[in-house]
Amino acid sequence: MPRMTMIEAIRSAMDVSMERDDDVVVFGEDVGYFGGVFRGTQGLQQKYGKTRCFDAPINESGIVGAAIGMAAYGLKPCVEIQFADYMYPAYDQLTQEAARLRYRSNGDFTCGITVRMPTGGGIFGGQTHSQSPEALFTHVCGLQVVVPSNPYDAKGLLIASIENPDPVIFLEPKRLYNGPFDGHHDRPVTSWAGHPLGEVPAEHYVVPLGKAVVRRPGSAVTVLAYGTMVHVAEATAEETGIDAEVIDLRTLMPLDLETIVTSVKKTGRCLVVHEATLTSGFGAELAALVQEHCFYQLEAPVIRVAGWDTPYPHAQEWDYFPGPARVGRALRDMMEA
Repeated sequence: MPRMTMIEAIRSAMDVSMERDDDVVVFGEDVGYFGGVFRGTQGLQQKYGKTRCFDAPINESGIVGAAIGMAAYGLKPCVEIQFADYMYPAYDQLTQEAARLRYRSNGDFTCGITVRMPTGGGIFGGQTHSQSPEALFTHVCGLQVVVPSNPYDAKGLLIASIENPDPVIFLEPKRLYNGPFDGHHDRPVTSWAGHPLGEVPAEHYVVPLGKAVVRRPGSAVTVLAYGTMVHVAEATAEETGIDAEVIDLRTLMPLDLETIVTSVKKTGRCLVVHEATLTSGFGAELAALVQEHCFYQLEAPVIRVAGWDTPYPHAQEWDYFPGPARVGRALRDMMEA
């Protein structure tokens, strides 16, 4: 079985999908001849031609608007917003048009678009290249939101997203693009860049949307995470020696509440870790759901560890990230509560 980095797995997902279905089209800023700023679409235009993989103007609203029209016509667009930070001009199209098309047309039209966005920090991109805006999408009825943590899931989830008849926001953690991230560091790590992370089938397969997975079984505390923070949570559990059960949510909407509730009722404690800002982050929704469904089993308050409530700090990027030191303190505090 081939070993791929996450960006290679994402490219493979689009390749497989385009090969199987002529209705799948890929476009966005620099995704054609150049192959994408992170090389996510490298070689696709050469293989499938300029009518199925092509460059778009620097106009995010136009990119998503065109994709909506294509989807209503019957195509399956997979578009790239070069950085998640650039999605704001397209937010109106995503929330007012894409998310509502099925409902507004009484089911006559669907909007099977997939919007890929590199998200989060780790490349010293500063305020306009490093944001984690997932909560802005999970709030919108009609949008599905996916955040993979490893190459195998990235490919299977992306194929599932492309084949989904409704709009999917596919957020790709940049820190995981080019190699393994072991999560044991509170400072930049460059030694892993370019090394393969996992085995990924070359052929078509699907990881279903809406299904979380237990990455590390445990009995003392449940840790809810997604994307890069899954690796941080696993590493912290190993370093602290706390018997934490780490759940990789994979899909934020639809959310696998059953897996979360089953775990928290078993452990009696819950820690939520995400890279986005704390206030009104997706962790707040997770904490509320755990309190609603597991209140009588909780032995300590739900704790969130997240990014700071500040504009994205370029110079203090790795202090801003929840790392093993901050997550470890939260785990120890929770066990002492």
